[in-house]
Amino acid sequence: KEVGTLYKQVAPFEARVAGAAYVCENAAVHVRSLYPAYTPQSRIAIHCARGGMRSSSLGLILSGVGYRIDRVEGGYKNYRHYVLDYLDNLPKLNLIVLRGHTGSGKSDLLAKLDNAIDLEGLANHYGSSFGGMKGSQPTQKEFQNRLAHALMQVDPTRPVFIEGESKRIGRLVVPNSLYDAMAAGYQVSVEAPLEQRVKRIVSMYTDTGSEAFNKNMTRITPYIKGTAKQEAIEAYASGEMERVAQILLTEYYDIVYKKRQHTDYHLFNDDEAASIAALNQLQKELTHANQL
Repeated sequence: KEVGTLYKQVAPFEARVAGAAYVCENAAVHVRSLYPAYTPQSRIAIHCARGGMRSSSLGLILSGVGYRIDRVEGGYKNYRHYVLDYLDNLPKLNLIVLRGHTGSGKSDLLAKLDNAIDLEGLANHYGSSFGGMKGSQPTQKEFQNRLAHALMQVDPTRPVFIEGESKRIGRLVVPNSLYDAMAAGYQVSVEAPLEQRVKRIVSMYTDTGSEAFNKNMTRITPYIKGTAKQEAIEAYASGEMERVAQILLTEYYDIVYKKRQHTDYHLFNDDEAASIAALNQLQKELTHANQL
């Protein structure tokens, strides 16, 4: 703030003097914190908020020490412009969109598929009413940054696997361009036996505390029958977690989260290895079809 005020109200030279003084004072702290955590072979990227004077000065010092330095031109502000422009104008992606009831194993399949994007992982949220159990979510800006980098890593010449999400994942918003691409993608309906779905839900929410459970049960009150809600609460109090999961799946999730009407491919996910093989084959076939 001080440097910026000097630059605007006094003179650029005085601002640079003040900035240089701060850089020299702080450089010693940064240099000592980098070694031995980072060796001379490490590649380090540095950036300013928007200008470049501070990162340029620090980069000169660190380069002189022997580190390999990359500097973000235009600072974080320029980087954010790049991320937003990229997300607003996504290159064409052929998406294979996995949809299906809660607990059908979509996230588990994505983790084992090649050329895939895990939106729930990037958002640190399960994408449902009880999805906040994974902990705090990143900011919207950080989610956009993570998403842009994930999208840049995929091979656009092959279909990309992604889970069909709603517009919001917790408190985070999926960019319009990606949401529209998901709606236009190749739709795969994933189904699984109720017993397997129950086990997945129990394993996902095994650390759910009573306060969080009761808070979420209150949140879904308008969307679940009173008798079912009470039965789930009593089962939770008795430690019958599989019973809780079964009630929530059949009396809440399967009713509120309706299946998409249009489906291109049905996958019964009772055997994960067989499902992975089927999806890999589907990806090969769609890759070949897109090349014709």
